[in-house]
Amino acid sequence: MPLKTSSTAVTTPADKAGLGMFGGVFTPSLLTILGVIMYLRFGWVVGNVGLFGTWLIVTMAVSITFLTTLSICAIATDRVVRTGGAYFMISRSLGIETGGAVGIPLYFAQALSVALYTIGFAESVVNAFGPFNQTYIALIVTILVAVLAITSAEIAIKAQYFIMAIIALSLVSLAFGSPLEVTQLEPWGTDGGESFWTVFAVFFPAVTGIMAGVNMSGDLKEPTKAIPTGTLAAVGVGYLIYMALPFFLATRADANTLVENPLIMQQIAFWGPSILLGIWGATLSSAIGSILGAPRILQALARDRVLPRWLSFLGKGSGPNNEPRIGTAITLGIVTVAVMVGDLNLIAPVLSMFFLTTYLVLNIAAGVEGFLDSPSFRPLFAVHWSFSLLGALGCLAVMFLINPVATIVAGLIVAMIFLWIQRRELKSTWGDARRGIWMMLLRTSLFQLGHHPDPRTWRPHMLVLSGAPTRRWGLIELADGLNRNRGLFTIASILPMDSRSIRQQQQMEKSINDYLQERNIQALVRVLTAQDPFVGVERLVEIYGLGPIVPDTVLLGNNETPENRSSYCQLIHALHRAERNVIIYREKSQPESKQHHQIDVWWGGLHANGALMMILAELLRDSMEWRSAQIYLKLVVPDQSAAATAKQNINVLVQTLRIDAEICILVAEGRSFDEILSESSRNADQVILGIAEPNENFCDYYASIEERIHDLPSTMLVLAAPSFAFAEVLKK
Repeated sequence: MPLKTSSTAVTTPADKAGLGMFGGVFTPSLLTILGVIMYLRFGWVVGNVGLFGTWLIVTMAVSITFLTTLSICAIATDRVVRTGGAYFMISRSLGIETGGAVGIPLYFAQALSVALYTIGFAESVVNAFGPFNQTYIALIVTILVAVLAITSAEIAIKAQYFIMAIIALSLVSLAFGSPLEVTQLEPWGTDGGESFWTVFAVFFPAVTGIMAGVNMSGDLKEPTKAIPTGTLAAVGVGYLIYMALPFFLATRADANTLVENPLIMQQIAFWGPSILLGIWGATLSSAIGSILGAPRILQALARDRVLPRWLSFLGKGSGPNNEPRIGTAITLGIVTVAVMVGDLNLIAPVLSMFFLTTYLVLNIAAGVEGFLDSPSFRPLFAVHWSFSLLGALGCLAVMFLINPVATIVAGLIVAMIFLWIQRRELKSTWGDARRGIWMMLLRTSLFQLGHHPDPRTWRPHMLVLSGAPTRRWGLIELADGLNRNRGLFTIASILPMDSRSIRQQQQMEKSINDYLQERNIQALVRVLTAQDPFVGVERLVEIYGLGPIVPDTVLLGNNETPENRSSYCQLIHALHRAERNVIIYREKSQPESKQHHQIDVWWGGLHANGALMMILAELLRDSMEWRSAQIYLKLVVPDQSAAATAKQNINVLVQTLRIDAEICILVAEGRSFDEILSESSRNADQVILGIAEPNENFCDYYASIEERIHDLPSTMLVLAAPSFAFAEVLKK
């Protein structure tokens, strides 16, 4: 059942008030960037790597988030970003499986981050004011921010204006502070400090707040304008602040003091308590941003039916702005449990990796869209795909740099969710970039293949003349057994001329394709109309294919009506002239439970048909249904004296070619070949025979072949194309 997009349940920008750029994107993004790490860890960073080292770290870290921001801007200005933020962007670019695989962990990361922030807030309150119950304080703060979010997103955003004022006050107080001591500026830190990359890993999470505004996409008045402008402005302002702060810190305290005192800012600020207020404001603003963002991701996941059907109620919105109050209540329950548990240090690194995975996939999405350059991708904020690729590589490098184990754990969780969603075979009503990716790979592969087949990698590319699948299902089963999802084969039907319109032919192709997919058969389908079915086959063989990918083997059923024998034999002749291999399959019905134990190959030498017959036998035995079968290589000789020589020669050949087959030398002793064939292969499960090249008497010859195989089990008649050295395939 097709999925409905989130946009069907969301009011359009034209008919809702919504949040503006400053309140909906810039403010929450900047407040998340100017977080607790700035207050409690930035002095440690400056003390370890010095002023110049800190500037380099800030520039490198912001460069990665800036590149990710460019990717976000490209996607956000190509389409209206509805509820779900990053999940919406990814699912509409890389498909619902990738979007869900990233979106579900991102929701839990956002939700549990609320607990991390409120616990941190409670811990700082206890440290400042004495023996209060930390868990109770965290629970009270959690409930308050959740109530704020449930009441209205606009009220929550207005509360963040107050917090921004507090943080601004703390920064001004720091700027007008005074030195603690006479200090010597250390450009690159002192000896014995932490390594540059260790410090980089600690600082990098400070600049990863760019998704706070994107998560509010469904509540924005004009997301296409607000997201790029607000996010870029937040990144730019945050960068300027992070470049200015190291100068104040490095010139007002020495390196050892900066490293050892986490609250060094409070001591050097003009009004020390403002720093404590800033810390509280940073934790509260981050908690508010997360409690606003997480339910909206959950709402989008439920609407797109990524979540199980029984959770569909989570997609409902409330009020004129369609706010996810049910999702917020569920998120509050999850956060409450997390706060009661208390210690989230074990999972915190994995949560960070989920955020970075989101940035990584957003870069990939924008890079893929830009590289494919599809006509439908027309962002107002154009970014070259190489910048997105660079951002993706930067995110991946930072993930392993910060915590390799957490990176692997997060990757495994995302992969498992992807496989779970893929198994559910969800169908979306929106398009994505995956078809463009496959088309690009197909184009590259076609030009790499060339027009000359390589014997080392050859396998039959078959055109199966089965007609409607239900009529000659045995042909399709045989082709599938020979193919084993490694090669290509096409199911072809020739219909009478003017019996179907082009639209009806396309619908028939789709119906056949659906029928095959239900039975786990991977095959192409082609329906053609012709005045004469035999002429239609010749025309199809002549025109069907794409570049070097053309069917080299035609699989068809045995002629069942004597009046058509002449046309049938002419078709075989035409296929041979067209240098196609021909396999004529006469199926003998067998009990379904019958096990396949014996494949008889009637050997006439390695050249001509012999090599192709052996290849087909080996391919058939490699399939699951025939894996327990034994290949019998059978050769008829006139007398006993020729038998020993023949067996010795074939033994050498079989060992040289690495063929697992049992050799059977049959002495004629006056018996006809037909008698020997009938007697020796009566209990076989599959018989493979070669046929002569067509000539003027081919019809009579073929009639004799039909009589010969009439009482045999299922039989393949093989006619190899004259232009390909199949013996080389076996010798490779």
